[in-house]
Amino acid sequence: MVDNPGWHAVKRAERVGGLAFRPPTPGPPLPPKDAIYDRTDTRTTKSSIISLTGLSAVERSQVLRIPRMDPHLQFMVGPLLRYDTVEDGVWHGAAMIVTADAGSVYEPHPILTYEWDPDVAPRKTHNMNPKSLDLPAHPADPTSWSTMNGLATAGEREAPRGPNARSESVPGQEIWVYAGTGGTSTFWRFLLEIPLGSKEMAVTYSINNGQRLVFHVPAKDQNMRWAAYSCNGFSSGVNPDDFRGPGFNTGYDPVWTDLLAKHNEEPLHVLVGGGDQIYCDSITREPELQHWIASKPHERKQYQLTNEISTAIDRFYFNHYCSHWRSGAFARANNDHGEKSTLIDGFGSYPEDLRCPPSFEELAREATFFFLLFQCFINRRVAEVDGVDDRPGRHFTRSLITGVSNGPYVPFPSHSLLGYMGPDTWILLLDLAERKKEVVCSQSQYEKVFERLNAIPEGVSHLCIQLGIPIAYPRLVFLEAALESRFNPLVALGKAGSLGLSTFVNKFNADAELLDDLNDHWTSRSHKRERNWLVAELQNFAKRRRIRISFLSGDVHCAAVGVFKTLAAKKAAEVPPAEDHRYMINVVTSAIVNTPPPNGVITMVSTLASKNHKTMHQSETDETMIPIFATETNGKPRKQKYIMGRRNWCQVDWDKATGEWKFDIRVEKEKGMGETVGYAVRAPAPRW
Repeated sequence: MVDNPGWHAVKRAERVGGLAFRPPTPGPPLPPKDAIYDRTDTRTTKSSIISLTGLSAVERSQVLRIPRMDPHLQFMVGPLLRYDTVEDGVWHGAAMIVTADAGSVYEPHPILTYEWDPDVAPRKTHNMNPKSLDLPAHPADPTSWSTMNGLATAGEREAPRGPNARSESVPGQEIWVYAGTGGTSTFWRFLLEIPLGSKEMAVTYSINNGQRLVFHVPAKDQNMRWAAYSCNGFSSGVNPDDFRGPGFNTGYDPVWTDLLAKHNEEPLHVLVGGGDQIYCDSITREPELQHWIASKPHERKQYQLTNEISTAIDRFYFNHYCSHWRSGAFARANNDHGEKSTLIDGFGSYPEDLRCPPSFEELAREATFFFLLFQCFINRRVAEVDGVDDRPGRHFTRSLITGVSNGPYVPFPSHSLLGYMGPDTWILLLDLAERKKEVVCSQSQYEKVFERLNAIPEGVSHLCIQLGIPIAYPRLVFLEAALESRFNPLVALGKAGSLGLSTFVNKFNADAELLDDLNDHWTSRSHKRERNWLVAELQNFAKRRRIRISFLSGDVHCAAVGVFKTLAAKKAAEVPPAEDHRYMINVVTSAIVNTPPPNGVITMVSTLASKNHKTMHQSETDETMIPIFATETNGKPRKQKYIMGRRNWCQVDWDKATGEWKFDIRVEKEKGMGETVGYAVRAPAPRW
């Protein structure tokens, strides 16, 4: 034993007051660094590190030595994880890495090994809320050595040893190569299949025998625990440091670290992104695009695409995704089951003549391509890699519902997802890539989506429909009319750059900046008829299949809950929610990072939220908001009970006792402090 590497270092560390360390396992491959510590809280971590300062450099190296990938890979980003669905009791998902070719060895191709034991339930921890300064380096960083937030814990980093333990290895599939001025980078995709067992399981995995990471899958009869978020970035002009509390690297991290802390206490199975997962407005600062951006609106419509602009757009999206997907607390949590990120804010609501010129078409094409690549692991540029055939067995994404034709402004069809979230629950993530100012989704897309919905197994009692924009939300029609008016003095002054109002109008067509946001909404004048039709169709589906439908949305940078319900006759009691097939809540969780709207906007929307809308009375449907925010985050009574203007995310749990879905909106207690308070609303089981 005394010949083991690091043994003397361990004993010396004990003598200088450190914790007792376990020596690394000798022999090739190099010992897993995680085997040295049983680290279950931040205070132990700091004590362990301090004790190492009394060792020599050689001894510290022996104690802290970490596993090296063999063959070596230089990560640009990853590993990224993506859940797909469950079929016949088998969990399907994928992992993806992006590697720099100049610093990697591909002989043989990268191998991902994953292991699980169906007889061992995951360990739970009860850590204090971490600060981002305490977070380890990203798992792709060779200096990463902590076991928090996605890295294997002490009980999970050992190889499975039970009689039913399983281990599988899968080679990486090369799906695309990015060529930049610094060289080429390869995208590798690994497909994962895990038979679900009688217990919830921790699955550990590594690439090329490198650092071991972990994710969790539910039991076969268990409905998943999951979280939802949206608006993962700051709008132009917002200073992130204004949202950075003590102990945090940036204003991006506080609410994400709260989500990670809840995940440590009881592991989440899926993370659902609800739009604006990455903000891309900063593409307007690329040097090659400045002449286009600075041109007048009528000139921009005729602007021709150049090779320099095309190269700049590709470069921006590749670097932007790599940077965001490996930075901060978000990088620890991006086991993505995603929705669509924004091309440029309000893209679908700009006038048609603005989006048709070559430069704007190229921007839409590349933004959609990189979204599909980084968030869905789908290559749409090379037809031989991933086609658009979503019939069973034809596409690696089993939950995929592709549109019948390409979108009006992007050369790709829509990519909606319909997936299993448990024996009682499913989720539909509706892609809004077909959105125009007058249309959200085409009729052909609706027909295909409803065809798939009708194939959901019997016995499913809850369906969540994820929509990027709220479908039950206060109307701002009067504000739309004011902003569209050519007589609006604020718009005129903004176009002229007078009185500091240049930011009141957007850079692309000089309309009011807020107008494209309002035009996005289902409740806008141009989308009202389509919205009412969709809600009525879903009510019929719910009644026929005896299934509770709930909506989940983002976009508006505040938290709220809208509701559709059966219209009560005069002097008659309302139908109890559990017995009402029209009862559908719309949980709005936004934003996990971005700044809330000004107090004046919150007050205005809150005033409108108290109104009952008559839009669907002809369909025997009433619509209003639920006043769940009766208290402030400090417990004091609150006047504005319908809208909460603080950063937030949402945790979703199944209540086995009642059959209800619990949506717990976790609202930031104090700006930048990394701690949240819960406001819960429930979707009742169908009892009609």
